[in-house]
Amino acid sequence: MNRSVLLGLFVAASMMASTSFAAEKDQCAVNLQTIENAKAQIPPEMAEQVADSVEKAQTDHAKGTKKGIDDCVAETNQTIQDLKNASKGGK
Repeated sequence: MNRSVLLGLFVAASMMASTSFAAEKDQCAVNLQTIENAKAQIPPEMAEQVADSVEKAQTDHAKGTKKGIDDCVAETNQTIQDLKNASKGGK
């Protein structure tokens, strides 16, 4: 009985951990897709900055590490925020 409870807790903990990592990977991919979808609306003066940011984020994402994914999410969140601010007419 004790072994089954312990095994159940281990399985539950493993499943919860794997979902959180998957969600972070998905967030990076979602952010990259959001930027890709907004390319037609990127002001010309920001095009190079956005391209550099996307390249850096893709490099971070390709590392496959938690730090790389966190860096990708941070980079893409900042780029999305910059694009929102630019569309409002200011920084």
